[in-house]
Amino acid sequence: MAIITNRTVGAGFSATKVLSTLVGFVAAWNDARVTRRALEGLSDRELDDLGLNRGDIESIASGSYR
Repeated sequence: MAIITNRTVGAGFSATKVLSTLVGFVAAWNDARVTRRALEGLSDRELDDLGLNRGDIESIASGSYR
């Protein structure tokens, strides 16, 4: 006798999805790190030319700068 069900095996858990989410977090962290490091390497004059100050660096790296 066969059993027919409309539910997927694992009920939505996917190792591929978990891995891709983890890779996404690592990539975002690395992008923020690289951005932060590049901006911290600029002089105050160079930051001023861009219309920024040292206090803006963290918000730019985290993506919340407005």
